[in-house]
Amino acid sequence: MVELSGSVLLLDPVLSPAGGPLYLQLKRWIEAAVEAGAVRPGDALPSERDLAAKAYVSRVTVRKAVQHLVRDGVLIQRHGSGTFVAPQPRRVEQSLSQLTSFTEDMARRGMAVRAVWLDRGVYPPSPEETIVLGLSAGAQVARIARLRLSADTPLAIERAALAADILPDPEAIESSLYAHLGRRGNRPVRAIQRIRAANLGEADARLLEVPAGSAGLNIERISYLASGRAIEFTRSIYRGDTYDFVAELRLDAQPHNGPRR
Repeated sequence: MVELSGSVLLLDPVLSPAGGPLYLQLKRWIEAAVEAGAVRPGDALPSERDLAAKAYVSRVTVRKAVQHLVRDGVLIQRHGSGTFVAPQPRRVEQSLSQLTSFTEDMARRGMAVRAVWLDRGVYPPSPEETIVLGLSAGAQVARIARLRLSADTPLAIERAALAADILPDPEAIESSLYAHLGRRGNRPVRAIQRIRAANLGEADARLLEVPAGSAGLNIERISYLASGRAIEFTRSIYRGDTYDFVAELRLDAQPHNGPRR
């Protein structure tokens, strides 16, 4: 265990009355030290008294800054031991140019993954599922919901709905949904995916082991067969501190021959 009384604290934080609330300035200073690698996961923070003396602020200000950092998952507090830099999960990059399953994507990176099943069964569809999947009257949907983990770190919650004639046996899925669909000749070949920022609600945050209100990514995917039929409607929530989505962009090399305006 390393206490932050060394190099990282050789320089005093620069706090200014004109720089906004002092606790936010102190919070940003500690965050910057963590992000720069000046302090490492597991390092112990100096005592509240020492931080207050070094930053020339009250202990109340220090306490408020630390509380916000704990809430944001940057620090953790252990009763009777002190305050420590929280473990930083390994970030994962996922390409937006290929249609792959979570299991396939992680396998390419050599990362072991597992799933905790939250639900899988056949149900009457919701109005939204009926429209998106183009279901006829009386049709049912197979729903699966999984918590995805790597090295015991929760990464994402996946909730998928598929027409029951495409996935009549959701209980038979082993690790990869797409591999299971492929064995039945129903693997999708293209998808439309929408990504938006979100703050995690209490239930999802609890499953992902982060504080409620933490940053997340909501991902909605509609996948299609070669025939054009929509077969999968998936809504996932990813931890914002573990995932980077990457897209390669190319400049159109074709000259524009249309009329100039």
